[in-house]
Amino acid sequence: MSAPPSVLVLVGGGPRAAGLVERIAVNAAELFGGAALEVHVVDPHPPGAGRVWRYEQSELLRMNSMAVDVTMFTDASVVCDGPVRTGPSLAEWASLVRSGDLRVDLPEDVLAELGRVEPTTFPSRRLQSAYLGWFFEDAVAALPPGITVHRHRAVVRRITGSPHGRQRVWLADRSSPLVADAVVLTLGHLDAEMGAEERELADYASAHGLAYLPPDYSADSDLSSVLPGADVVLRGFGLAFIDLAVLLTQGRGGRFEESAEGLRYVPSGREPRIHVGSRRGVPYHSKTGYRLRGDPLPLPVFFDGRVVDALLASPEEFDFRADVWPLLAKEIAWGYFHELFTGHPERVSVSWGEFAEAFAELPWYSPEMAELVSSSVPAVEDRIDFERLDRPLAGLSFATGEEFQEHLRAYVEADVARRSDPAFSADLGAFMALLSVYGQLPRVLNSPKLSPASRLADADGWWSGFFSFLASGPPPDRLEELLALSRAGIVNFLGADVWVRASDGVFLAGSASVPDVVRATGLVEARLPTHGLGRTADPVLRALRGAGDVVEERLSDGRSTGLVRVAAEDNRLIGRNGEPHPRRFALGPFTTGRAFAAFARPGTNAPGFRQNDVVARALLRLLAEEGSGDAESVA
Repeated sequence: MSAPPSVLVLVGGGPRAAGLVERIAVNAAELFGGAALEVHVVDPHPPGAGRVWRYEQSELLRMNSMAVDVTMFTDASVVCDGPVRTGPSLAEWASLVRSGDLRVDLPEDVLAELGRVEPTTFPSRRLQSAYLGWFFEDAVAALPPGITVHRHRAVVRRITGSPHGRQRVWLADRSSPLVADAVVLTLGHLDAEMGAEERELADYASAHGLAYLPPDYSADSDLSSVLPGADVVLRGFGLAFIDLAVLLTQGRGGRFEESAEGLRYVPSGREPRIHVGSRRGVPYHSKTGYRLRGDPLPLPVFFDGRVVDALLASPEEFDFRADVWPLLAKEIAWGYFHELFTGHPERVSVSWGEFAEAFAELPWYSPEMAELVSSSVPAVEDRIDFERLDRPLAGLSFATGEEFQEHLRAYVEADVARRSDPAFSADLGAFMALLSVYGQLPRVLNSPKLSPASRLADADGWWSGFFSFLASGPPPDRLEELLALSRAGIVNFLGADVWVRASDGVFLAGSASVPDVVRATGLVEARLPTHGLGRTADPVLRALRGAGDVVEERLSDGRSTGLVRVAAEDNRLIGRNGEPHPRRFALGPFTTGRAFAAFARPGTNAPGFRQNDVVARALLRLLAEEGSGDAESVA
């Protein structure tokens, strides 16, 4: 009589779960020896896409990556122990489906979009949903005989079981649990309970008949309380703001049309008047619309594994801004100048070889480096200035709101022009260098030698925001639409260091940039929820927290980061006893594993792909060694 199959449950079925299934498929031949395995994927949303990328969201919402820059497949750049299994990027997949070489059942609107997709298109999230759903099914089809996948459109409420025995995974829609040999939390981005300030604002809004929307995922936001013609403050100027602005304008029947003066917005009359501001007071930088023109980029150079090893080997505590950021800045500047010198040699006064040799020997913030750059790069606009990039409105004030509107429109117009002009492809070189340093950062951020104050304020605070501001902005045409909304009087820019007060029966808002104060009847927090284990809204994490089976990461001074602790080597969950759980794992941005992106740009040795491979191999070894335990049913 054959042994019963081993059982694995994935709690969450989005891109991270799909990637893990694919890594199980390619590693099973080496590590699992043809044994039987049942994989249960539990998620109320479709497998592959999950909640964030599900088809059921507005067709107006788009990705902020070009189709050519999105893949779910490993490639030769990925350093992992398991086999590399190549496959099409989103752009290549769209081409294969369009040509008929790949047969995929798709909704009519996605099929219509496929006909318009080019490699440099920023596709809709619905199209990405189709790609992710196809990838999941492709990964399932790649599993060897004996490994089967079961899909459950349900919510997991809790997980119980001894570390020494099988685990019971309790679903909301059934009375008996799934009984598993191993469980992986692949939960993706999560909701959080409102904080004290958010509860106060919600109570104030309720008492005064105002609209208040706490942080949320844009596709899930109920905007019905934001009334046509009402003045509403959107606090935040990143991607969440872009989505919300789209939903409150085009989503309410407005449209954009070309005119002799440029793009023009034709309102429907159902829009609110949107007042937007943030700490920086400007939108995220537009994504670039061009490719590199110079020689292939050698990255990383100044923030590679060797440099990180040396940093971590120091017996002294180190500071992110003082000790880590200068290394990151030098790497990013290296990527920028490499592309400038090799792609646009007519704009520099020395050879790349001469510049690179001197550059390598100098600290980024040294006077000698500043002299090297100014003497080698004649035009100021061809030099990279991180402080100016970070706070473009610092030190500026304007006498009137209209004067500031004109200034910010000019700023946005210049940003769109620069990010759309291949003459400035050095900006893409900087972006590629940004990606290259991200892979090494988890080791630094998780080091006990990193100053706790610097970790929270600089690494988790400033750096995270700066990275998103530079590298995770909207497509250029979204900023062109923002300009049209501003010219139409639908959007009003508040300025930098924006403040909001609940007073006089309304929300008052202003900034350090202008003396004007706005009276609004609505306030929308234009940002994603800040998840932390202490106020998670996820039922399974709450249950595990209550049982002491998961704990927050705590720094040496006792402060919490809110991240769920996992073992650095294989992402096993760590409980109150400080020990990794032998049968429970977790992957995603809610953990100390910190590989945020479940899909990636091709050719970048993506941390998420490497992490998936490590966990898949650990799971297969565990399941192969322990077998299925008892024969409890999982039907």
